[in-house]
Amino acid sequence: MSKYKRLANQFIEEIEDGKLIEGSRMPSLRQLAKQRSVSMSTAVSCYQELESQGWIHSRPQAGYFVAPRQYHHQTPNWAQFVSKVSSIEHNYAIHSPLSGPLGVSSTAIDESAQLELERSFRRASKRIGKRLNAYPTTQGEPALRNALSVHFSKLGLHVNPEELVITSGCMPAIKCALESCTQIGDAIAISSPCFSGILDLLGKMGRKIVEIPSLDDGVDLHQLEEHLKRGVVKAGIFCTSHMNPQGITMSAPQKLKLAQLANQYQTPIIEDDVYLELSYSEHTPLPAKYYEQDGYILWCGSVSKSLSPSYRLGWCLPGRFTDVYRHQHTASCFGVSLPIQLAVADFIESGQYAKQLKRRRAHLLKLRQEYQHYLGRNLPDNVKVSHPQGGMVLWLQIPNLDITAFQQQLAKNNVDIRLGQLFSTLDLYNDCLRINIGYALDQEIKRELDKLIEAIKLAS
Repeated sequence: MSKYKRLANQFIEEIEDGKLIEGSRMPSLRQLAKQRSVSMSTAVSCYQELESQGWIHSRPQAGYFVAPRQYHHQTPNWAQFVSKVSSIEHNYAIHSPLSGPLGVSSTAIDESAQLELERSFRRASKRIGKRLNAYPTTQGEPALRNALSVHFSKLGLHVNPEELVITSGCMPAIKCALESCTQIGDAIAISSPCFSGILDLLGKMGRKIVEIPSLDDGVDLHQLEEHLKRGVVKAGIFCTSHMNPQGITMSAPQKLKLAQLANQYQTPIIEDDVYLELSYSEHTPLPAKYYEQDGYILWCGSVSKSLSPSYRLGWCLPGRFTDVYRHQHTASCFGVSLPIQLAVADFIESGQYAKQLKRRRAHLLKLRQEYQHYLGRNLPDNVKVSHPQGGMVLWLQIPNLDITAFQQQLAKNNVDIRLGQLFSTLDLYNDCLRINIGYALDQEIKRELDKLIEAIKLAS
């Protein structure tokens, strides 16, 4: 066992024995390195390990603290099945009249970020000058493309700003990617379960799908390769970090293998990385795009989850499909709002985006712990709850759930959640649901959770 893991296990024992109590301050990284006679890198890795497991959490400018004790429910079981080509027969768009806090995957922007964004918009308005009366460039503003390039280079990912295309969100980026490398009737590999918006998009675009089973460390790449070998799958769409809805992050070996499969079989893989920077630890996982060599991964992202969905701002790094992607994008998009592009570029360049991300990650970890703690105290013991390492959703599995009675109870009490059947064309997730955990656990949300918990108890 590595030194940092042995050190992390020592802290876990001290927390479990009550020697370190909930809310107590942990030693600073320098103090830890000195006290335990370890290097700074070992100290950092130790705290990252403890934070990823939910034993500690960080507070900006304050340090690390022991997290609230968790009630450990088992995590959901992943359905295993033989994947095959299927058609999307139903509409997976969500038309719920409800807008409760547990429904849409979202979180609130903090006051500090709001204030800095206002300053960025004021500086951007001066930067526009005479271009206020001009249309934005279709590929996207060089200032924003350069800012994103510099930002991601600090994470270890090289992004060529000349190849980057700015879009009006992640879903438009994915749609354009599909148009660039697939045709109507093609079979697209996706994870199972899969974000309902992807299912809805593929159905409307006339694509077929091959659902690939989820695993604890990603998806079943052996099944994916079998389909690639036979030429069944023409492309893939995979969220590789903090997947929606199941919360899984592909391990580094999985991402490497996915990139190798794309290159080996010369098959485009569209990587949906909208949650990439919402890891609960200080370490942002590298995308599969990092590992590829021949440009078969089209990397898509957005600030919708990392900053604000209202800006409708995303991007794509299309790799070898850059020319055709630009053509498709120009044909369907007349550019993204110039003031928004320049303001977000300023926000990134000023360093405020990175600071805001750090606060958001710490906040989301705290929320995950609080939601899990509340659910753990109130749910039946047999309910299984995911333990994601990033993002803003939890995936619940309720054994022996009567889905009809459950739906009736939800409708009766106006509870806004996302049922498991929304995330697959297969009849595999009727005992599952997804809830958003992006908002502070106040009395209103506790009331919503109480209604959900009561519905689970009555229907299982």
